[in-house]
Amino acid sequence: MSSPTPKPAPCQGCRNGDQTDFRLAMAFQPIVDVQTGQPFAYEALVRGPEGQSAASVLSQVTEANRYAFDQACRVAAIECAVKAGLLDGPAKLSINFLPNAVYSPLACIQLTLKTAAATGLPTDRLIFEFTENEQMADPAHVANIVENYRRMGFGTALDDFGAGHAGLNLLAKFRTDLIKLDMELIRDLDQSLPRRTIVAAVVKMCAELGVTVIAEGIETAGELDALRAMGVRYIQGYLLAKPQFMELPAFELPAPEARAATA
Repeated sequence: MSSPTPKPAPCQGCRNGDQTDFRLAMAFQPIVDVQTGQPFAYEALVRGPEGQSAASVLSQVTEANRYAFDQACRVAAIECAVKAGLLDGPAKLSINFLPNAVYSPLACIQLTLKTAAATGLPTDRLIFEFTENEQMADPAHVANIVENYRRMGFGTALDDFGAGHAGLNLLAKFRTDLIKLDMELIRDLDQSLPRRTIVAAVVKMCAELGVTVIAEGIETAGELDALRAMGVRYIQGYLLAKPQFMELPAFELPAPEARAATA
C-alpha cells in the first residue's frame, strides 16, 4: 500500500457537493492479462440502481451535481467491487473520473481514500481513467491531477485513445501509466492493414515511452489474435465478458488460433 497522503482542508466544491440527487450502482468488466489468463483489473461502469443503462444515469449529470456524481461513482465503485469479491484476488479496480469535477487533487481524493481504507482496498490497486473525448477546459489542470495521482501511488489511464483528435498530444502532455485503445481501432483489426499498421505503431511508441497498452472492445478471436501478434498484453471486450451488474464476471480466454491476417 502506498504511503499515507496528507489531508488538506476540503475545497469549496468538496463542501458543497457531497451528495447526488439520484441513485447509482456499478457493473464490472474484466481487463485480462493474455500472458497469465488472469484478470489484471476490473473496470467499474456506472449503472442505475436497478441496472439501468449508463446513459440513463449520465443524462442526469449537470454542472451543479458534477462533483457529487464523480465522488459518488468512486465510492460506489470501491464498495461494490469489494462486496463482489475484488479482494479475493490481486486484480486492480479501474474507475472512470471526470477531470473537470476535480477542484484540487489532494482535497478531492479524501473520500476515495476514506472509502478504500474502510473496505480494506489497498490504494495501489486503484486506477483512474479519463477519456480524451471529455472537454478539456484546462489541460494544465488535468496534467496536474494525473501527476498528483501518480505520486499518490494510483495508476492512471487515458481511455478511448485514438477516438478523438488529440490523442498523441494528450499523451505527450499527461504521460499516463496506461492507454486504452479505442474500439474503433480494434474493430476488424485482423482484416485491415491500415488498422494493424496504426495499432502496431502505437504499441511500439508506448513501449518506448514506458506506457502500458490496453485494447478494449474486442469482439472476435481474429481481433484477439492480431493483438497477441503485436504483443498487446491486456485486453477487454465482449469476446471475454460483457459487463455484469454488481458482480465480477467470469470469463474464458480463447486460445490462439492459426490464421493469417488479411487485407
